[in-house]
Parts: sequence; structure tokens; C-alpha cells
Amino acid sequence: MSTPPEPGPSLIDGERRHLTNLAYRLLGSLTEAEDAVQEAYARWYAITERRRAAVESPAAWLTTVVGRICLDVLGSARVRRERYVGEWIPEPLPDRTQWPAAPPGAADPADRVTVDDSVDMAFLVVLESMTPAERVAFVLHDVFRYSFPEIAGIVGRTPAACRQLASSGRRRVGAHRRPAPPAPRQASVLRDFKEAWQAGDIKTLVALLDPDAVMTADGGGLVSTVRRTIEGGQDIARYLTYIAGLSPDLTLLERTVNGRPGLVAQRAGATVTVAAFGLTEDRITRIWAVRNPEKLRPWTHTPTHP
Repeated sequence: MSTPPEPGPSLIDGERRHLTNLAYRLLGSLTEAEDAVQEAYARWYAITERRRAAVESPAAWLTTVVGRICLDVLGSARVRRERYVGEWIPEPLPDRTQWPAAPPGAADPADRVTVDDSVDMAFLVVLESMTPAERVAFVLHDVFRYSFPEIAGIVGRTPAACRQLASSGRRRVGAHRRPAPPAPRQASVLRDFKEAWQAGDIKTLVALLDPDAVMTADGGGLVSTVRRTIEGGQDIARYLTYIAGLSPDLTLLERTVNGRPGLVAQRAGATVTVAAFGLTEDRITRIWAVRNPEKLRPWTHTPTHP
């Protein structure tokens, strides 16, 4: 019996978008997601042509490999993040429709990530609280709709154990999920917040912030930023007005961050901070400010106009 022909490169490369979407949600990092996908492709082309031709579903093979790579990365990431300077926040995802076209030939994993509720910063932060196996099982099942037998082959556990892992992850998400106002209302609140911040209007800032609001900043030890979580609307407002006074040359832009209204701070056209927000009703409850320049590389080509 003849060996079936090997899938063509276009078919294999066509899986890259799906794999990048999966890896970003599993890892919370565009850089690590791209590395995981690249490693999976390297392994695919490292096996013999005969073995590749014998693979019944190259897409399933690549997904399994990416899933296992991500599982390993998540295990080591826990150790790395214990040594991380300050707080660790998932890498913010830009909305390319708000930007000018990237330079010809430029390749960026951000271009391949589909924006939906599963990349919302609040959702990604909850995923960070899960064990590696919980996260992989939950994301594969609840976000990408893989069956538990398929997940079992990736995680290396029984389908019943994977079902329990996904259920545990679902409970974590449910415990932290809060109803959010519609996107236009969120954008309106953040516009008022931006204007109050630029004006140093602490009274308005306090009114827009929930009394129990929490702000977390991520500089990775590479740039200056507050290393502790700031709790309470009044303390956050005081800190923000203090920062505004120190940096009068900052330009604040209203941009979509991980599919939600957010703010981007630029200095001389270079992005220095990307802020994602959590809102309940008409008040801001969470601020995640990413300043680590290594996490802001996908924001390089942002426009400079407000």
C-alpha cells in the first residue's frame, strides 16, 4: 500500500494563526507564544518525510506539540515569576485596526491573535492563578472546544482528570467574573478618566475610581514604576496625579487593549505604558499598567496622534 502524500507547506503554515491564538491564551505572552509555535514547527520539520506523511492530522499533531510545550513553559514560568522584579502582568495585546500598516515584510504574532473575551486582561489574570494543567485543560476545552480525550493526549492525564481540571478552572473564572458595562460606556468613563488625569483633577479621579479599586504596575525591573499593588481609589488618584506632575510630556491615547477600551502613554512618539482596565457599572475597579519595555514591543508602530 502506498504512503499518502505529505501535507504541503501551505496547509501546515495555515495552522500558525490557530496555534498562536492557542499559545497566547495559554501563556499570556505574545513573545512566549511565538517561541512555542516556532518550536512546534521546528519539531515538525525535524522528523522524517516518511513520519510526516504518516501523520493522519498534522493540525492535531501541531496542536498537541504546542500544548505540551506551553505546559512545560507554564511550569518553568512559575519559578521565573517568583524571581521577577515587581508584579507580573500578561503581555498586552494591541488592536491593529487602530494602527498604520506595519512595515512591508514585518511579521508580528499580534497580527494572528483573534480578539475576543478570552483575551480580556481580567480573564488572563485569572488564568495566571491556575495550575499549569488546569489552565491548559480549561483553555483547550472551554475556549477552543477540544474534547477531553483530545486534551488527555496533550496533558498526559485521563479524560476524567482533565474534566475535573477544566471544572476547577471554570470555578476560578466564575469566582472572579464581574458584569462589565457596554464597551461604549467603558470608553466614555476612560475618556473622562484620561482628561481628569491630564488635568491633575484628583476629585474627578476619585469619583471615577471605585473606593476599593486596585492598581498593579509591571516594570520588570527595567523601568521605574511602583512595585507594590496600590489599593483604594483615593491612593490611586494621588499616585496618578503625582506621576502626571513628574511627566508633563506624556501623551495619553485612547486605544483598545486586549479587546477592551484602554489607554496608552507615549513619550516622543514611543509607547512607554499600556494600561488595561476593569470596570463595574460606571467606576474603575482595576488598573493594570504595563511598563516593561519587553512587553511593549508589539506597540512599536502605534500612531502618535491622540
